[in-house]
Amino acid sequence: MPTDPGTEIIAHAIQLAIAPVFLLTGIAALLGVMATRLARVIDRARSFEQSWPGLDAKARAVARVEIADLERRRRVCSWSINYCTTAALLVCLVIVTLFVDEFFATNLKWLAGALFVAAMVALIGGLSCFLREVYLATHMISIDPARFE
Repeated sequence: MPTDPGTEIIAHAIQLAIAPVFLLTGIAALLGVMATRLARVIDRARSFEQSWPGLDAKARAVARVEIADLERRRRVCSWSINYCTTAALLVCLVIVTLFVDEFFATNLKWLAGALFVAAMVALIGGLSCFLREVYLATHMISIDPARFE
């Protein structure tokens, strides 16, 4: 039974797009983690906002320091999300480029490669910001075990 050449083109395009789709899934999972961390930072800042009127001068001074730390974390989380979202969009463009290349028999492999490299650079930026945010989160608080005796 002869196969339709259009079916073969579609099948090959889908085969080419499989790896970038898995990468897109991984980036989506990272974005979920990063968004959750940002939400925790925002929730903590809002808790200060609600408890602010009841704080004395000493507690407000301590809260101001933590609020400054939270603001740094918020900025780094935001950059991390921006970079990873850019990476995801670039991966989507890689997939579209691969389909266009396959369907129209153009020579866009160089464009797909350049977009993929750009996606990896953006992902590196996002993961670097994520690493920085985790560092800030773990170093902005000290736990004194003596308080729990």
